[in-house]
Amino acid sequence: MLLDIINLNAGLEDGKQILNDLNIKINPGEIHVLMGPNGAGKSSLGNTIMGNPVYKITGGKITFKDQDITEESADKRAKLGMFMSFQSPIEIPGISLESFIRASIQQKTGERVKLFQFQKELARCMELLDMNPDYAKRDLNVGFSGGERKKSEILQLLMLKPDFAILDETDSGLDVDAIRIVQKGIQEYRKLTNGSLLIITHTTKILEGLDVDNTHVLVKGHIVKTGDGSLFKKINEEGFEEYIK
Repeated sequence: MLLDIINLNAGLEDGKQILNDLNIKINPGEIHVLMGPNGAGKSSLGNTIMGNPVYKITGGKITFKDQDITEESADKRAKLGMFMSFQSPIEIPGISLESFIRASIQQKTGERVKLFQFQKELARCMELLDMNPDYAKRDLNVGFSGGERKKSEILQLLMLKPDFAILDETDSGLDVDAIRIVQKGIQEYRKLTNGSLLIITHTTKILEGLDVDNTHVLVKGHIVKTGDGSLFKKINEEGFEEYIK
């Protein structure tokens, strides 16, 4: 078992409860999809798994690689091999995309990054994602378009090669061509690692070409349905009405 979420309850620091008695088990190499209407708590779950201090766990626990991480900090979880691609990546003035990724790798591994090999792999991944190589020297996300910010997130995924990654609506706001590039990046990640994915999405376009193991439907903080890869296709055709009721 890679990630085990057991009877998880969580909410905001002000006491507002958002997630209720959630149970999800993810094995190495699996792809899980999390779907649900707006406000269901999907991003909140992703942030809670990653240890965002805005969210407080009020019950249950989370284990990762058989280690209880319920109380661990976000940076400790990242060092263990967890990663999250944010729905709205923020700007970080004063640090370049290249420097940010290099520092992240060094922090994760605890080893000095070999510059030539790093720059060679960075250039390869940027080309794969159809990113202008000049962006490597630009401040992280500063002046980036929405599509370039999402590509930047996938670039970090490819370079860091985490054991487990949460993609929080990485396809949101992207045109068809950009979604295909993101798909290409996800497929490359799957080739490079036996990593697992939790993909949070409203649509199914980003899932095309991926072998989905489980689909979870989240409504008002509860997982109301879990099924295989056919479930997200059913939801795409019929919507969430059946589960909201």
